[in-house]
Amino acid sequence: MTEPTPQENPSFVKLAMRNMVRKGRQSLLHFGLTAAGFLGFITLIAWLGRPQIPGG
Repeated sequence: MTEPTPQENPSFVKLAMRNMVRKGRQSLLHFGLTAAGFLGFITLIAWLGRPQIPGG
């Protein structure tokens, strides 16, 4: 992998990774909260859309 030349913008992924290294604990906290919120949202959608089995 080559380093970008000065006139090129570094990719968003590289910027995000550099920022995560610089702000380690805060980034991990935000990532964890985002992941927990996403899993909660998916679980809620799955629960609301569950099939209704008669006599169950």
